[in-house]
Amino acid sequence: MHKQPIVLDLDGSTGVPDGALHVPLQDWQERLRFGCRRSVLDAFDRYLDTQLPAEYGPVLMGSGDFHHLSLPLVKRLAEKRQRPLRLVVIDNHPDNMRYLFGVHCGSWVRRVAMLPQVSHVHVVGITSSDIGSGHAWENYLTPLLAGKLSYWSVGVDTSWSRFLRLNRAFHNFDNAATLTDAVCAMLAENKEDTYLSIDKDAFSPDVVRTNWDQGQLLEEQLMRMIATLDGQMIASDITGDVSEYRHASAWKRWLSAGDEQTLAIPPATLQAWQLDQQALNQRLVTRLQQAMSTD
Repeated sequence: MHKQPIVLDLDGSTGVPDGALHVPLQDWQERLRFGCRRSVLDAFDRYLDTQLPAEYGPVLMGSGDFHHLSLPLVKRLAEKRQRPLRLVVIDNHPDNMRYLFGVHCGSWVRRVAMLPQVSHVHVVGITSSDIGSGHAWENYLTPLLAGKLSYWSVGVDTSWSRFLRLNRAFHNFDNAATLTDAVCAMLAENKEDTYLSIDKDAFSPDVVRTNWDQGQLLEEQLMRMIATLDGQMIASDITGDVSEYRHASAWKRWLSAGDEQTLAIPPATLQAWQLDQQALNQRLVTRLQQAMSTD
């Protein structure tokens, strides 16, 4: 039996895949988008307790600005389990960057990696310079040094990792095809209950367009990884949809501009991008439901 997908509708971008439970949450958008205090995220987690069924399938969350909402979703699942949980994050960025004001869409991986129930986090598809030498100091080192986090990247110079003896945590490839081969081999060899978190900014812009700088993955490459996780995947979520937004907070506007986000998009362009995104969401949800099937 396929589990029901969930739409956490924060920005109106995702569409509603077949059979999905639609949870309207746009009143939370300003508080959560891009980043928030930990107390706000905890309050959101408590609110989700009143909205979500006991069992559910893939969760759609809208823009990658909300990727930190994966943290409470993974945490609530991990705390219910007696067995370790592996997290595979498909993302163009490490989401393990320093942030001093709570938790945001680029910092949540450190927190989830250090949960005792999480055995390891693999961030797959990075082409961002966030893990290059120029930004090395911005990466949280604790999960890397603890052996709980690995980066899988394309075309990024990560030679700085050798000086800290972190070589085993860094896997760099010449192109997305060889990365996909290596990730699929690793997942097939090391079978483990897995949570898959997808940020579509890991895709090439030829696949879909997002609010963030994008990577090189193709749709068929991600589908191969999902196929490899058949029988291993127990939960999943999807971000990286595209939406237009102006933060009420000047502080968030400044931070967003510093990350070179694309948040002002002509209406006709936005509509075309969202239609492409929503069609992809339907395909991803259908395949993820199959991989998570309880049949």
